[in-house]
Amino acid sequence: MQQGKNCKIWHPEKSVLLDFNMGDDCTVHAPVWIGNNVQIGHRCKIEALAFIPDGVTLGNDVFIGPHVCFTNDREPPSELLEKTHVGNGASIGAGAIIVCGITIGDGARIGAGSVVTKNVPPDALVYGVPARVVS
Repeated sequence: MQQGKNCKIWHPEKSVLLDFNMGDDCTVHAPVWIGNNVQIGHRCKIEALAFIPDGVTLGNDVFIGPHVCFTNDREPPSELLEKTHVGNGASIGAGAIIVCGITIGDGARIGAGSVVTKNVPPDALVYGVPARVVS
């Protein structure tokens, strides 16, 4: 794990923290799962019970709410892991599920409990099951 300056990982002994990279000034609450090859930008906040598997990239200033679940395999079990990118300043509400292989644009907001199955444009607000752009 490569950790930037001024980062706070609450109770790392209660989390699964594999080989990921994290920028400066981040906060990670416990427990969480952060997998191999996950890239986390600067000033990100990750709330408790988030699941962030291999292949996820978070830009700078990203908020991940509690119980957010990213996926990385559309047809498990397979060896083909799909990457997901979350843009700078995006915010993902509690309990959202992010299906792999998509991009969430800069400044996008994902409502709590949403299931995101498609790319989200920059600065969009999406929510629902499946998530749809509402503004």
